[in-house]
Amino acid sequence: MTDRSTRRVERPAGADRARPVGRATRLPRALHPGAWWLWALGLATAASHTTNPLPLGLLVAVAALVVVRRRGDAPWALAFRMYLVLGAVIVTMRVLFRIVFGGGQGDHVLVRLPEIPLPAWAAGIRLFGPVAAEQLLGGFHDGLRLATMLVCLGAANALANPKRLLKAVPGALYAVGTAVVVALSVAPQLVESVLRVRRARRLRGASGRGVRALRGIALPVLADALDRSLALAAAMDSRGYGRTPAVPAGQRAVTGALVLGGLVGVCAGTYGLLDATGPAYLGLPMLLVGLSTAVAGMLLAGRRVRRSRYRPDRWRGAELLVAGCGVGAAALTVLAGSVDPELLYPPVSPLTWPELTPLTLLAVAVAAAPAWLAPPPALARTSTARTASPPTAPRGPVDAAPADGAGRLASSSPTPGGPS
Repeated sequence: MTDRSTRRVERPAGADRARPVGRATRLPRALHPGAWWLWALGLATAASHTTNPLPLGLLVAVAALVVVRRRGDAPWALAFRMYLVLGAVIVTMRVLFRIVFGGGQGDHVLVRLPEIPLPAWAAGIRLFGPVAAEQLLGGFHDGLRLATMLVCLGAANALANPKRLLKAVPGALYAVGTAVVVALSVAPQLVESVLRVRRARRLRGASGRGVRALRGIALPVLADALDRSLALAAAMDSRGYGRTPAVPAGQRAVTGALVLGGLVGVCAGTYGLLDATGPAYLGLPMLLVGLSTAVAGMLLAGRRVRRSRYRPDRWRGAELLVAGCGVGAAALTVLAGSVDPELLYPPVSPLTWPELTPLTLLAVAVAAAPAWLAPPPALARTSTARTASPPTAPRGPVDAAPADGAGRLASSSPTPGGPS
């Protein structure tokens, strides 16, 4: 009987060693939603202080860059494309309004449309007529500024977790914060519903387009929105939202008077700052008094709201850097407007090519820094794939049989029907 002995096959020399470690990378984690919103509000503030299409286009590109590099795979991260489309619609509508309601105030007339006569009481308004390049360019500048502000806020909506944002709202504003967070999450959930319905239609073989496809998508999306609303209301009710302990009538009256008086003071102080002819005490002093009164009322109202937080979000170095980039971009843009206001608001008559200033370029660079300063997001798909990955083979020597003539490993047990 032929005895087939086995031998021990050693692993290669580098098999037991770990893979070479490259440069150190940061662990993925979700950034505080307040940091993303402060960054986006800073970009929107910078966009509101200029009509120059060059910095506005750069701000849109910066927002898109940060979203692409630092957004996760949650449903709300898919809504940024919709904000870009909505911004393009805003720009188009502003240009069309200039054409419909008279766009002929300029030296370079592009086309002459037939003018529709209006009655005498509509003096100063005309429909159609000659269309000049100066008026179209002015409408494009105004529409691009509004679209850029919308895109910046859409970037925050795609990067920040609205559920975590609700935890960061002060106790006195939990009811208002709940309404705001629910309103902000409508667009991302709507996009997710549309994508899910379209995917289901493709799986069923539906290939209709246009109005026919719209009718087949609108009803399921509406039903899904109603189901989500009912589920959200039930979840909020089960967690005690809207339930407050009994508060004495006197304390409730004092809290309401403080908040209402503070808001009135803020309005009066803002009016005093805008009106240079008003008395001095109606400006900044009234604004500060109103803010302090409103904050005192909110703190007093927040005492009766008791909430427990599981794993509260904390501000770390990355959050401070991201929020500081937004504030820095806004401050640099305001400073650039005080130094060279003509470059931030380029004239449309005569037609001139827009220019960029060093401060504006620096503001754009600071706004783009969170694409590298913020930690990478924690992706749910990656974590699921790691959990479902098969276990690795055990280390150390393994038993293997000698290879046969064909180069295959032969079995260590006797082959049935073999030579004896």
